[in-house]
Amino acid sequence: TACSASLVAMNYAAKAVCTRECEVHLAAGVNLILLPSSSLGLAVAGMTSARGRSHTFDRRADGFARGEGCCAATLLGNSPQSGLKLEGSAVRQDGRSASLTAPNGLAQQALLRAALADAGGGAARLVQVAAHGTGTALGDPIEAGSLVSAVLDGRESALAVGGVKANIGHAEPAAGMVGLLKLLVGLIGGGAAPNAQLRALNPHV
Repeated sequence: TACSASLVAMNYAAKAVCTRECEVHLAAGVNLILLPSSSLGLAVAGMTSARGRSHTFDRRADGFARGEGCCAATLLGNSPQSGLKLEGSAVRQDGRSASLTAPNGLAQQALLRAALADAGGGAARLVQVAAHGTGTALGDPIEAGSLVSAVLDGRESALAVGGVKANIGHAEPAAGMVGLLKLLVGLIGGGAAPNAQLRALNPHV
């Protein structure tokens, strides 16, 4: 599932633990850039940033920078050793889109609502969001609009929104879990990390 591969693995790991198919599950995502051909193909397609950075939610957003990553999480079910609880997750299909870099906003909203429903709680309980935030002029506003519709509508309290790709680049199949790790570090530390590369907000966000 491309960028969401590690989170899809996490979703099915959580379901397997919940239904007691196994007691312990390891979900992981890895991305290594070993050959130049894939980078060249992405550049020719206009998907990567000419500046070499992912300017998530910034007006300079012109594509993403590739990054390497390796991230893993162990799910222990209801074991007393469990440190943090994954309350809910969901997987959906993106539906009809104009292009690979133009996600379907309605499908994103449906995914967010499904994950919240699986967690058994409303959007008001959220304090932070780890956005996909590739740093594209079109994709970032679509994602921001989806968050507004599915999460912020009717909400009175603030919500911290960040994206790890501005820090380390797009780790592709590992990207989702790397973003989750950044989110967990913030939750454990009681704060939200600032958004790297953000200087002037994209006017469409």
